[in-house]
Amino acid sequence: MKLYEQWSNLAKMQQTPQQQEAFWQEYFNQEKENYKKILADPKVYEGTVEELAKFFDMENMVFSGFIDGINTSLKEEIDLDALEETTPVKLDIDYEKLYFNMLDAKADWLYNLPEWEGILSEERRREITKEYRASKVFVKEKTVGRNDPCPCGSGKKYKKCCGKNA
Repeated sequence: MKLYEQWSNLAKMQQTPQQQEAFWQEYFNQEKENYKKILADPKVYEGTVEELAKFFDMENMVFSGFIDGINTSLKEEIDLDALEETTPVKLDIDYEKLYFNMLDAKADWLYNLPEWEGILSEERRREITKEYRASKVFVKEKTVGRNDPCPCGSGKKYKKCCGKNA
């Protein structure tokens, strides 16, 4: 069984609500420590899954879950289903995308880390937050009513012109 499949099974495992909460709390604490390391030393992290898991002080299977979380923030995504201990991995992070994705995940324990100050200016983080909020707003386009003048400029009502065949 591949690492990511093991991680998925573990994450979906039937547990009591208390066990589930304890599992995720432990994972989120490890995740937070990883991001502190990454943000304190922004570079491309390369190695096998096993080497990087050891560097980030995580089990290989749990590290595959971490890769799942950061995958959409990488410049080149990783095929999660192919992950094994010996699979070479390159974590080349797009930090603006990472910040945006943390906002989207509502992971305030991550996007509020003080280590962000060395990566993105406070102004840029505000801009990304604004972009994130704008991306979640639904704007309804104004549609032409059947009795409105036709937008083609003919002077006829829409229903008698371009709307006739609609």
